[in-house]
Order: sequence, then structure tokens, then C-alpha cells
Amino acid sequence: MAFIDGTVVNVALPALQTNLNATALHMQWVVEAYSLLLSALLLVGGSLGDHYGRRRIFVIGVALFAVASAACGFAANIVQLIAARAFQGLGAALLVPGSLAIISSSFSEEERGRAIGTWSGFSAITTAIGPVLGGWLIEHVSWRAVFFINLPIAAAVILISLRHVAESVEGDQTTIDWLGATLAATGLGALVYGLIESSRLDFGDETVIVDLSVAVVLLGAFLLVEFRSAQPMLPPSLFRSATFTGANLLTFFLYAALGGTLFFLPLNLIQVQHYSATAAGAALLPFILLMSVLSRWSGGLVARYGARLPLVIGPLIAAVGYTLFMLPGIGGNYWTSFFPAIAILGLGMSVSVAPLTTTVMTAVAPNRYGIASGVNNAVARSAGLLAIAVLGVVMFHGFNVEIDRRITELNLPESTARSLQSQRTKLAAIVLPDDVDLATREKVRRAIEESFIAGFKTVMAIGAILALASSATALALIRADKKSSKNT
Repeated sequence: MAFIDGTVVNVALPALQTNLNATALHMQWVVEAYSLLLSALLLVGGSLGDHYGRRRIFVIGVALFAVASAACGFAANIVQLIAARAFQGLGAALLVPGSLAIISSSFSEEERGRAIGTWSGFSAITTAIGPVLGGWLIEHVSWRAVFFINLPIAAAVILISLRHVAESVEGDQTTIDWLGATLAATGLGALVYGLIESSRLDFGDETVIVDLSVAVVLLGAFLLVEFRSAQPMLPPSLFRSATFTGANLLTFFLYAALGGTLFFLPLNLIQVQHYSATAAGAALLPFILLMSVLSRWSGGLVARYGARLPLVIGPLIAAVGYTLFMLPGIGGNYWTSFFPAIAILGLGMSVSVAPLTTTVMTAVAPNRYGIASGVNNAVARSAGLLAIAVLGVVMFHGFNVEIDRRITELNLPESTARSLQSQRTKLAAIVLPDDVDLATREKVRRAIEESFIAGFKTVMAIGAILALASSATALALIRADKKSSKNT
């Protein structure tokens, strides 16, 4: 459920924007509302499972996710959809950490690796199926079906869990860091809200300044609480290991690049390149298949070469992929325009992900594997959350500068120019007035699409820079030997 939803919604964004008459800012919130609750409460979800029973919290998470999915499907407007997506993120924060925790507690150490490998394989399959299935449902049924598909899955998961999954509780878990969780969620929320609103209001606006100032205060308070708490949600002691710190910094850069850039790719493919929703969903299959097929191979690279080398080379390859995304304009064949960039990006991520996960786990003592994995997962999701907000600002700026220049060059009638100005937050989904003649309509549509491409290329350039920063981080902070020191 969580993996399908994580990939299918981006493909649905253009349909949501059209059917709910929403702006691109609203589309950011459709993704961000979900990611915000998930990233901020992920570690709390794991703690709740340890404290109250992993199966119980997992089942509650699945039920909440299903109810929220139904609310998404029945949403009458964009505000209702965003609220339902936030509720969906809450459910995901309970079910995502519970899934691996249940596997870890259900299998012996000898069988656990194979069980987690099976879990990873099914995760990869559903991640690959999600965009294609979602695209087909959008085209032939409705965007609402993308959310309703979770309901029968949830019913089956709850039934299987209650009948076949044993309950497990971690006896020494005594407290849950509710204060830390509240400060993290509100701080990240204020930061994301301020960044997204800056695209509409500008950074000098009083509302934006207040939002960002509140975010700084809340996130500062979160760090203070974590340092002083007896059982913090984010244990500062983990970061005494330079390798653990470096691996998480690398994770932040790498997943910020991935989450931020892939948010805009379906919008480009559907609204500018005029792909069908199914074709746009299938466009990313090479990326997902490469990661699925090569993940086991890349995990073996650590044993042969150590983690540092693949973590330097993998992001460099990814940077080449982002650079190739800057080349296509409007039109062109998929196999020459987008396939090379998608395939090379997939190769770069394939080389990086398994060694990165291994580095995180080998940087800590065995009794801290669970919290280390949770922290790294939360860092990855927070990176995507913040990147979509920040790169949204970049995209809107690039689009606005270019569309202003082109409106001036086209010397449009005042009513048409005013209509374009009022809809600029829709990006490539701008709707032209009915009274515009065919020749002018074609010129304006071309101007809108080329303005989107200008912003898109800047976003991909930043993705390449972030990937290079990942590589530099590995070079500076990841140890070159094949074994990292354990953090005690």
C-alpha cells in the first residue's frame, strides 16, 4: 500500500490539477501533506509498535491508511484531498516501521536476511507496478480509483495480520518522545509552508518571514529537547560516529535530489510532452527495474571494495543522469530524449542505495540497528519533503522569469496577458481564454511549455549538484576500509 501510493500519486498530479482546478502549489501540498506526517512521525510509529505491540500498531496504521485513502477518493475539492493525504501520512507512519519490525521479530537470525530480501523484492515489484497501474486507472477509470485501490488491499492485510502474525512487544521501551515528535512535525510543517508560500508571495512577505522564523525556533527547540531527553526520538549519540553522520548527510543530499526532481518529471511528460498517464507511468520503469535487478549486486560491492568507492561513484553516475535531463526540449522520441537520463539515473542509484544502507547499519552497534534504520529512513523522507518545497521555489522563479519575457515579446492583448498572469501558479496547466484565436493560442501554449522547460532544466541542474555533493560527502566522511567502526 505505502509503496504503491508513494509512486502512483506523482503520475496522478496532472489529472488532479485539471479535475480539481488546482494550482501547482496545491499539487506540492498533495505530496507534502503525506510526506510531512510520515517523515515527522516515522520514528514515533516505531516506538509505539515497540511499546503497545507491533502487530496492533501495524493493523491500526493499515486501517487509518485505508480510511484516509477512501477520503482521498471521495474528496470534492483540493483542500479536502490535502487533508486526507495528511491523514494518510499518519497511517503510513504507523504501518511502515511496523512491517520490518514484524519480520525482524518473527524470524530467526539465520532466516531473517532471506525474509527481508523477500520483503524488498515485493516492495520493488509494487513500486514498479504502481505508476503503470495508476496511469491506466487515471486514463480508463478515474483518478479517484488510484486511492480506492487501497481498500481491498487493506482488508486483506488486516485479515492476514490478525490470523497469521504473532504479537510482539519490546519490554524495555518505557517512554515515547511525544514532545520531540510534536516539535518535529510543527517545525517541518512551518518550514515547508513558508517555502511553498514564498513561491506565491515572495520571501520578503511578512507571512513568509513569520512562518520561516517559527520553523527555525521550533526545529531549534526540537534539537534541544533531543539532547536533553532520556529516550529521544532522534538519539544524538548516534552521530558521534563520523561514518553514520556522513552516511545520513549523503542520504539527505541524494534523496533530496531524487524526490525534488521526480516530482516535476510527470508534470513535464504529461503537460508539456503530452504523454498519456499510462505512458508517463511506464517512463520510469527502467529506473525501477534497474534498482530491483542490481540491488543485490551492488550490495556485494561493499564486501569487495568497501562502501566508500561505490558511494563516491554511484552519485557521480546519478549526476550524469540529472544532467541528461537538461537536454530535451519539447517533443522528441522517448528513447532518445528521456530513456538515457532515466536509465543512467537508475544505474547511479542502484550502485548507491545498497552500500548506503549497509554503511548506516555497520556504523552502529547491533543493539541500535532498529533506531539507526529508522533515523536513516526519516532523513531520506525529510530530504524529499524539503526538496519538493525548495525546488518548487526554483521552478516557479524560472517559469515566472521566462513567461514574463515571452508575454512581453508576444505583445498579447491586455485581457489575455492578465489571464496568464493570474494563472501563473498553475505552471504548464494554464488554461487560455476562449476568445484567443488559434494562431495566438498556439504561440502562447508554446511559450508556456518552453517556460516550464526553462524551470525544469534549472531543477535538474540542482539535482546534479546535490548528487555531486553526495559523492563529495562519501569521499570526505565514509571510511575507505571494508568495515566501519561500531558506535557504542
